[in-house]
Amino acid sequence: MLKKHILTKKLDDMFLGVYNAYKFIARFFRQAFQRPFEFREIVYQCYEVGVKSLPLITLTGFVVGMVFTKQSRPSLVAFGATSWLPSLIAIAMIRALAPLVTALISAGKVGSNIGAELGSMRVTEQIDAMEVSGTDPFKFLVVTRVMATTIMIPILAFYCTTVGMMGSFINIYQHEKTSFPTFIADAFAQVSFLDVGTSVVKAITFGFTIGMVGSYKGYNAEKGTQGVGKAANASVVLSMFLIFVEELVIVQISNWIRYF
Repeated sequence: MLKKHILTKKLDDMFLGVYNAYKFIARFFRQAFQRPFEFREIVYQCYEVGVKSLPLITLTGFVVGMVFTKQSRPSLVAFGATSWLPSLIAIAMIRALAPLVTALISAGKVGSNIGAELGSMRVTEQIDAMEVSGTDPFKFLVVTRVMATTIMIPILAFYCTTVGMMGSFINIYQHEKTSFPTFIADAFAQVSFLDVGTSVVKAITFGFTIGMVGSYKGYNAEKGTQGVGKAANASVVLSMFLIFVEELVIVQISNWIRYF
């Protein structure tokens, strides 16, 4: 009976959590298009999410492009298809690597920051003080951060693609002496509008997920100093899990469209 009671309580908590998350998301869409619009705070959060992530995205994107090129070359050399290497790298970066790598890095850096920041504000009762003073903390804290991640993650993913292609070009130039115009022409010869569109949809979805999960966990953090750490940790873990689920779903839908 005790085990059954524990299982029932866990199921109740799970469904209650899903319901609370649904209300949180619905509240975001309800307030995101209502005045006043916190443009100044949105711009500041875009700076926090985008500009401060550039060094890490630059390094990671460059390394990913170069390493993936190094790993792909032996297989193509075995079939005498080295000329396909630029196209392979471009398709891989645009379709999967750039948005996924950008999202995972942002989930670890940006998601944890949002969860810890809002969790700290909840624990120290700063959010309660904003409510008492007549300021809507949800609109100022949550809406601005979610919109910033939704806007900036696609831009960072495009930047990651560019940097990754530069890393790939350097490696290809060292081995095949391919000129830059030839590399660009070969790279984008097989890239379709569906590939670019799918990449943009992925990046927007990942950005929204990172901002929403981090804000939800931080905004609803439990009291005490441990609540801040739990909010930051849960923001990263849950964001990464949802990113992989969304990646699988979007890839499946794009494949249906591609072969329809």
